[in-house]
Amino acid sequence: MQFPVELHFVKNSIHLHAVMETAGFFIGFRYFLYLRKKQGDIIESTNRTWILLGAIFGALAGSRLIGSLERPNELLHAKNIGEYIYNNKTVLGGFLGGLLVVELIKKIVGEKHSSGDLFTYPMILALIIGRIGCFSMGVYEETYGTPTKLFTGINLGDGLMRHPVSLYEIFFLVLLWIGLLIVENTYVLAEGGRFKLFMIGYISYRFFVDFIKPSYPIIFGLSTIQLTAVIGLIYYSPYIIHPKKLLHPNA
Repeated sequence: MQFPVELHFVKNSIHLHAVMETAGFFIGFRYFLYLRKKQGDIIESTNRTWILLGAIFGALAGSRLIGSLERPNELLHAKNIGEYIYNNKTVLGGFLGGLLVVELIKKIVGEKHSSGDLFTYPMILALIIGRIGCFSMGVYEETYGTPTKLFTGINLGDGLMRHPVSLYEIFFLVLLWIGLLIVENTYVLAEGGRFKLFMIGYISYRFFVDFIKPSYPIIFGLSTIQLTAVIGLIYYSPYIIHPKKLLHPNA
């Protein structure tokens, strides 16, 4: 397999990554609309629209803010800081940025209901599709792992057998999706419980997977992504310490 993977159209070509990233957003959003129509929505349409806008713009800002802070030295010496920030992004920063802005929007519009449950499975689906695109870039995008002698190692374009962390993430997300379905069949989840369990699981995964990715330690040997993950886990710590706030046995 040759990286990066390209799709050819007559005399033109495009990276598969761009196609899969766009497809992830589109299919994920269509799946959200399907679930909303099928299951209903406890949040009225106007507030849901504001929440969607908050999630989108919060994710865009958060992903690029955290992404640009991964290598502070490069940021400080960038010739065009705006361009550098725009070109660096990370999913974890997007999730937490979206969460922050959505919570702010909900306070402004007076929305009391949790809004994340309906987003959870569409987000997982979109992320799985997007990570296929990330894998197709090999070492030409920073979603690859460190060299390894494990049987899972793959030559991602530089002649070294590396951890294919994009594939690891896809595998993890499939297991997380199945796990959430099992939990929902076993317990009665509190409102917002599905989304919180997803976030706790994904944030934890991102903290640990960074140990097998080329990273740039900032404090205590932890990267910007890992420090962001720690902040996210602290935010959700009341539910980690007291899971009964989220789960109630089925009668």
